[in-house]
Amino acid sequence: MYNKNIKLILAGAAIAFAIYQMTESYIGNGILLLLLAGIFIFLYFKNEMILLAFLRLRKQDFPGAKKWLDKIKSPESALTKKQQGYFFYLHGLMVSQTNITQAEKYFKKAIRLGLSMKQDLAMAKLNLAGIAMTKRRKREAQMLLKEAKQLDSHNMLSEQIRMMKQQMKKI
Repeated sequence: MYNKNIKLILAGAAIAFAIYQMTESYIGNGILLLLLAGIFIFLYFKNEMILLAFLRLRKQDFPGAKKWLDKIKSPESALTKKQQGYFFYLHGLMVSQTNITQAEKYFKKAIRLGLSMKQDLAMAKLNLAGIAMTKRRKREAQMLLKEAKQLDSHNMLSEQIRMMKQQMKKI
């Protein structure tokens, strides 16, 4: 994994060399180098380790996803702000199976850093509501559920929200 600044430097170097190749009438080489620079720019905005961790989570392979996330040593220097949000969001999802106090910290940090998709933000708030409910903080759980429902524009989490509201009545 390369630092985010190194990716931009490599992209700039590839673009500069592509322009040089095109001026020397090697158009094919220039186009290929521009595509290579595009890959570096894409990886600046979407970290490769986080993408691989998401693929592992899709297959329900939590140890595999953790392995990919552990390869990111210092998220503050290697990732952009949104990528750091997803880094902590994924950690929260994995830790929520074993340690809800630690998962709560990760989800709060992910929300504070920001998630780019509303569905991910709604899922993080829904998980935080579940954690608050297990810790008997009903008012906080209701507020988080309300926020999650507002963020869930495609009603993908409506069933989970309804189930949580029914469980909250028992508290």
